[in-house]
Amino acid sequence: MSSAPSADSVERSSLSRRVPEGALSTALLPVITCGTALMLLTAYTTTGAAGEASARISVSNARIFVPPNSENTAAFFDISNTGAAGDVLTSVSSTELGVTMLGERVTKGGTGHMEPLGSLKIPAHSRVDMSPYGVDAMVLDPPKLRAGDKVRFDLWFRNSGQVTVEAVTVPPQS
Repeated sequence: MSSAPSADSVERSSLSRRVPEGALSTALLPVITCGTALMLLTAYTTTGAAGEASARISVSNARIFVPPNSENTAAFFDISNTGAAGDVLTSVSSTELGVTMLGERVTKGGTGHMEPLGSLKIPAHSRVDMSPYGVDAMVLDPPKLRAGDKVRFDLWFRNSGQVTVEAVTVPPQS
């Protein structure tokens, strides 16, 4: 006894002839992948980081002079920027030392003295070496330090954030 095919089975039969099995899921895979990639790229560019060069800051040769008196001393750092963008050192601090600020040697009328410095530019692909004859980190009213002591410093950069280093106490003019 044969019965006539139902309308439902005829519709399924004609649908399976038109779309091969698995073709729909195969077609959706690239669409979903492209959509996901587009969403991720949109999120990346929304953060503002896409296409921007960045600084790559590293600090070495951190040292601080043994205070010659109880009034002040200075710390020095060699700062390298291997990145494609410049950065700015905005401040230097040390919880162990108290008041610490950027300073610059200024000569007026043949006499040199230190003056506070608001910030220090660190150009791309460059190195800035602090010294007693240029820029340093002035330390006001330091505690008693001996040669070989280690002191923690935090260097704060506008774009790179905080870089922490340990400076070694050395005799003046080292």
